Amino acid sequence: MSSDKNPKEPMSNDTLVDYVTGRTVPDIGAESHRQKIERFLVTDKGYDKSDIAVDADITVVFPEETYRSQLDLVVTVDGRPVMVIKCVAGSLESRQREVLSAARIYRPGPIPYAVAADGETAVIYDTRTGKKIGERLNAIPDSRTARAAVAAAEPIDITENRLKKERIIFRSYDAMNIHVQRNFSVSGGKTKK
Repeated sequence: MSSDKNPKEPMSNDTLVDYVTGRTVPDIGAESHRQKIERFLVTDKGYDKSDIAVDADITVVFPEETYRSQLDLVVTVDGRPVMVIKCVAGSLESRQREVLSAARIYRPGPIPYAVAADGETAVIYDTRTGKKIGERLNAIPDSRTARAAVAAAEPIDITENRLKKERIIFRSYDAMNIHVQRNFSVSGGKTKK
C-alpha cells in the first residue's frame, strides 16, 4: 500500500501537488475534488497509487476527426481497467451520460464501473446496464470487490452502431469541460490558459 507523502495543502493559491503522481497541477475546476477521491481510493478503498491513472488519455476516432481527451481517473486491478471516475464540482447525476459513455468506449474496455464523484459523495453506475448501483463514497467498490468483479465479469458486448453513438455522446459532453487541466499549463506557479 502506498504511503501518504504528498502535502495535503495547496502549494500556492493556484496549484496543488497531485496525490497519485506527485506532479504540480493547477487548482482549477474540480481538481480539489479529484485529490480527495485519489486519497480516498488509496487510504479507504485499498488501491495502490499505481492502480490509478490520472488524466488517462482517450482517443476517439470519427470519420471527420480524431478527438483526443483525458479521463479524470481510470482505476485498474491486475492490469485491467475496472472503473472510470469523473470528478465534478456540480450535480453528479448530470454527468451520468458522460461517464457511462467514457466507460463504454475506453480501450481496453468497456470498463465495468462508471463513477461521478465530488469528493464528498459519489454515484456509481453499472456500465453494462447504465443503472445506478450505489450512491455515496463508501459505495465505490474497494480493490477486493473490484478484483472479484473483474474476474467474474462477462465481456460487455456493445454493437458498433451503439459505440458510434457513445463516441458522439462522450465528445459532446467532454468538449464542454473547459475548466480541466489539459486546457491549462503551470508556469512559475501561475496557471495560464
